[in-house]
Amino acid sequence: MKPAMETAAEENTEQSQERKGCFECCIKCLGGVPYASLVATILCFSGVALFCGCGHVALAGTVAILEQHFSTNTSDHALLSEVIQLMQYVIYGIASFFFLYGIILLAEGFYTTSAVKELHGEFKTTACGRCISGMFVFLTYVLGVAWLGVFGFSAVPVFMFYNIWSTCEVIKSPQTNGTAGVEQICVDIRQYGIIPWNAFPGKICGSALENICNTNEFYMSYHLFIVACAGAGATVIALIHFLMILSSNWAYLKDASKMQAYQDIKAKEEQELQDIQSRSKEQLNSYT
Repeated sequence: MKPAMETAAEENTEQSQERKGCFECCIKCLGGVPYASLVATILCFSGVALFCGCGHVALAGTVAILEQHFSTNTSDHALLSEVIQLMQYVIYGIASFFFLYGIILLAEGFYTTSAVKELHGEFKTTACGRCISGMFVFLTYVLGVAWLGVFGFSAVPVFMFYNIWSTCEVIKSPQTNGTAGVEQICVDIRQYGIIPWNAFPGKICGSALENICNTNEFYMSYHLFIVACAGAGATVIALIHFLMILSSNWAYLKDASKMQAYQDIKAKEEQELQDIQSRSKEQLNSYT
């Protein structure tokens, strides 16, 4: 009975050690995850997806509203249609680029986190790694400035649709509803410069304007432009977050390289001191 009990105790000990080893391995893996980069990547993907998806559909709805109500002659808004079509293709490119760029920045976060966590271990930073980190800092800064412009540009259609919507609310108000002054309340889309001044009709008034606001195209385009603007703002926040992370990681790598150089020099000096001591001992032994 005694050997059997000892064998069972040994098996339990081995199983507990295995569980402990798996737990320590999981903790080590979780410690190497760049959580800040992961949050920034998710925010960047969400913002770009909202901007590109909602912006693409909203642009198509805007063209439909212009063609049906504000510019019945195709030649008047031909240039605008081409620009909107080009912007839709640009949206495809933006979505593809930022999907790839977000993954690259997340991978760079994993690399830098490993370099910082294993600073005193076998892992060693290289000049190439530090150069790549510095390049990402510069590129993310440029993209952040560009997205600030995109965020400001995406607010323009929101402003335009808000003016139209607010005018429709004035028409629906009890003070003006049913009065002769309703037909004097107009929206001239030509003043925004998106269609030429000779476009017909260009200006919609009264009940016709109210009917436009009640259409599904107007309702969807207005709210989709708002969501697209919010997505552009989220992307700006994500890029600022990335910029702070990359700057911090680059500083960590720079300090790690200095520490690595110091340790290499110290190890070399200790090795030289040991060689001198060993040669001195050999000489003393030869004399004796």
